Amino acid sequence: MWAYNLVIRCYALLIHLSAIKKSKAKAWVEGRKNWREKLKNQLAILGDSERIWMHCASYGEFEQGRPLLEAIRKQHPQIKIVLSFFSPSGYTAFKSWPGADVVCYLPFDSARNARDFIALVKPAKVIFIKYEFWLNFLAALKSSGITTFLVSAVFKAHHPFFRWYGGFFKASLSTFNTIFVQDSASFTMLQKAGINNVLLSGDTRFDRVLQIKSAFKAIPFFETYCQHHKIIVAGSTWEGDETFLLEAFVKLDLQNLKLILVPHEVDKKSIAETQTRLKNLGLAYSLYSGVKDKVKAKVEDEKVLVLDVMGLLSSVYHYADVAYVGGGFNGGIHNLLEPAVFLKPIVFSGHDDYSKFNEALELVEMGVASALTQTNELAHTLKSVLDSPEKKEEIESQLQQYFKARSGSTQKVMDVVFA
Repeated sequence: MWAYNLVIRCYALLIHLSAIKKSKAKAWVEGRKNWREKLKNQLAILGDSERIWMHCASYGEFEQGRPLLEAIRKQHPQIKIVLSFFSPSGYTAFKSWPGADVVCYLPFDSARNARDFIALVKPAKVIFIKYEFWLNFLAALKSSGITTFLVSAVFKAHHPFFRWYGGFFKASLSTFNTIFVQDSASFTMLQKAGINNVLLSGDTRFDRVLQIKSAFKAIPFFETYCQHHKIIVAGSTWEGDETFLLEAFVKLDLQNLKLILVPHEVDKKSIAETQTRLKNLGLAYSLYSGVKDKVKAKVEDEKVLVLDVMGLLSSVYHYADVAYVGGGFNGGIHNLLEPAVFLKPIVFSGHDDYSKFNEALELVEMGVASALTQTNELAHTLKSVLDSPEKKEEIESQLQQYFKARSGSTQKVMDVVFA
């Protein structure tokens, strides 16, 4: 455990040093200053009510935990919800989310911080989402006798639990009362390692994206902009994605084709860099912020629309004929389920290893998604999908069955957590 604590302290030191120049690291540090006093004040409004604490690393993990929190609120309205984040991006996005009674940062994982945080929150139950293994917090919860769960977890052979040096990580798995895993491979791997407090429940994100789809409301601007056109929606793109996709896009010789480009970062600097890439390729474009209030989108001669605002991507996928999902140049494919739930063919960059994403492996194996590395290959794949109504219909049918078979994970978890 001393080795773990040393690594954690070095990690915290690096973040503090990075905070001198990097805004995200600075937010991480600033958000944790005087955390005991701030948390005590936040918790004061909860009185003596029963509390459940959920911890999410960031935005994506919150989307997995959200269906569970909403189910708790609906089925057990008397329970107060404390929601913590590790990352500033998750905290900033959801610090005012009305589904939780208190939203806060998780303090640095030291033994003292863990004891103090748990003593302040006084949770009856605790839920960690997917990949969160803070060993001091888990040890403190175990010693306090607090029921603790890990939800929507995925385990791979390269994870430290199964390596020669990962004994203390493997031991941490016994601190959970129940580990809910997404897939049978994770279930089997844990059982072979002697971990028996495990249940196969599936991935709660399927319930979340199905919720998003059921709540979809038409957006007048896109109803006008997309009509009579073939639409590619590129979601959560980074520099590598945009270079890769735009070079393929200019090769496409299709009538009435438009691209809706949704950068992962929408700050002024990032949008300016996206604009430069478009200009360098001679592509006419509009910024959504500049045309969104027009009754009719007068951008017929412009092939690209840059969505330079947050919060619309999951709905805009509804208008796609094919979706490109970003992140394949940055170590992690973004949410493939968001376009898949709208029954859309999907392409993404296969430059980075995507084997840690179950849905990526499954969708590629099904033939409804393609992981590509060559510009010509990407252009050919886009054209073949856009030119083939029959192929799109086949993909729609496959995805309908895919989601039907994987929904309901949230209630499986609820039945155990509140047994």
